[in-house]
Amino acid sequence: MERYVVGVDLGGTKIYTALADLRGRILAEARVPTGAAGGPEAVMERIAETVRRVLGEVGGAAPAAVGIGSPGMPDPATGAVYSSPNLGWDGVPLKKRMEEILGAPVLVDNDANLAALGEYSFGAGQGARHMAYVTVSTGIGGGLILDGRIYRGAGGGAGEIGHMVLDPDGPLCGCGRRGCLEALASGTAMAARARELVAAGRGKAILGEAGDRAGDITAVSVARAAAAGDAEAREIIFRAGECLGMGLANLINLVNPDRLVIGGGALGAGEPLWAGMERELSARALRPALDRVRVVMASLNGRSGLIGAVALAVNRELGSGNSF
Repeated sequence: MERYVVGVDLGGTKIYTALADLRGRILAEARVPTGAAGGPEAVMERIAETVRRVLGEVGGAAPAAVGIGSPGMPDPATGAVYSSPNLGWDGVPLKKRMEEILGAPVLVDNDANLAALGEYSFGAGQGARHMAYVTVSTGIGGGLILDGRIYRGAGGGAGEIGHMVLDPDGPLCGCGRRGCLEALASGTAMAARARELVAAGRGKAILGEAGDRAGDITAVSVARAAAAGDAEAREIIFRAGECLGMGLANLINLVNPDRLVIGGGALGAGEPLWAGMERELSARALRPALDRVRVVMASLNGRSGLIGAVALAVNRELGSGNSF
């Protein structure tokens, strides 16, 4: 009898769920708004709704396992989710409650860890032994696969490259500290620098791309102005790229991976970001470590976390740890 698993990518704005066979092939998908404002119980019921929906494609058979990637810091032992500002959760017993609702084994891990696992198992990290994954988007997150297994650290919080401090006197980060990589190189950081420029009476091209409303400036506005040739926008993106390169160099020096996979929507900021990143990466990473690592783009097109949640569930069924 065919066995199936379900993967769930739980985000602050959407729940993205997939049904797969034990070879990791996606058979059905469902996506709904998270509705985090309704509280944890409502969100968990919505997760269950998507699980039932995709299982309907195979006659409603019970899943062998369900893998869930959650923002925040899930406890690796209990599956409770802590410190998740995107959901407004702290201490929510996600694993326990979902097992009660679904009547099936549930595994919970950090969403960045599972994005790393997805790329390692089915994407740009295939064939690596030690892989680091970094996503640059609204924020900056990361995950580590060392010796073929997710490295979670003592409490599940390993891989938080976005909160590596590069400038102790730098801009305030969402975590409450100053000078984190996320506060210097994320899409949010680029937009913040652009709004500061406009407040100082500059950045007219960026403001125009935002429809002449400073509050509507985003990283996309900055990228569009840069693509049109605006020097101020290009400088903002280039400086963000330099900071990203510094952070990646520190990561390479510390972990010494053989593959570094980079993903996330902010990479669409274009050539200035890559130019700044490559310059600082080359200048600051130790040569023996830099010579051993391949730096590549994520290849799962925004589905890294979903595929990783599937891989987590498949691994449980195949008894293969964290790798295929």
